[in-house]
Amino acid sequence: MDKIQIKNLEIYAKHGVFPEENVLGQKFVISAVLYTNTREAGKSDDLTKSIHYGEVSHFIRRFVEEHTWKLLETVAERLAEALLWETPWLWKICLEIKKPWAPIGLPLETVSVEIERQWHTAYVALGSNMGDKQAYLQLGVDRLKETRGCRLLAVSDFITTEPYGVTDQPEFLNGVLKLHTLLTPHELLERLHEIEQEAKRERIVRWGPRTLDLDILLYDDLILDEEELHIPHIEMHKRDFVLKPLCMIAPYVRHPVYRRTAQELLEELCLH
Repeated sequence: MDKIQIKNLEIYAKHGVFPEENVLGQKFVISAVLYTNTREAGKSDDLTKSIHYGEVSHFIRRFVEEHTWKLLETVAERLAEALLWETPWLWKICLEIKKPWAPIGLPLETVSVEIERQWHTAYVALGSNMGDKQAYLQLGVDRLKETRGCRLLAVSDFITTEPYGVTDQPEFLNGVLKLHTLLTPHELLERLHEIEQEAKRERIVRWGPRTLDLDILLYDDLILDEEELHIPHIEMHKRDFVLKPLCMIAPYVRHPVYRRTAQELLEELCLH
């Protein structure tokens, strides 16, 4: 991916753990590497197809001057999130914030924090077989759309399917959505649980009836196996009620373990 770099932007701001730092202020030096695709701008000579580094520099200055935090880590985290959220064409950022002559009682040239943050692509499955199923699924879609750090890209049709696992229960309504997110996998999972709780989801019987079920299917090409979170979802390749709506919006997305597309997984499942 192409890079646009802003190096050593000097800003006077009021961040620090000591009260006098929050009142008197001091100098901070900020560098940013902006990851984007400059191809279209380079071919067209059109600035609107790229990132305006002048505007980004002024945004950084305003943001850092207008807020006060104790930690450099907080300044970096909040600034990176704000830039990714507000800057068109920006996919990833490497941000370094230096604090020259930090007040630690020792001769010190500078201390700094450097972080990388970026947009991630996630697919989330939605299911319901209690009450107004359509309304519950729409609640899940709407709440994710409203979530800071999430951009909803596509939603499949909702399909009626037979229950899975525990078969003695009502039919399900299922769907899949695609989003770009700044949330980590665990933060996204926590947000999904909050939305399920809003829908009065009760976890009583595994695979049992539920008002709203939200599961992370894929998160970039991540492979994660933990007690509370498995990515890709360990059952997705066995579930036509997941693969069918997934194929509606992303038939060629590839399973990072089996290296097959959603369409190929569905076709294989239908053969068995």
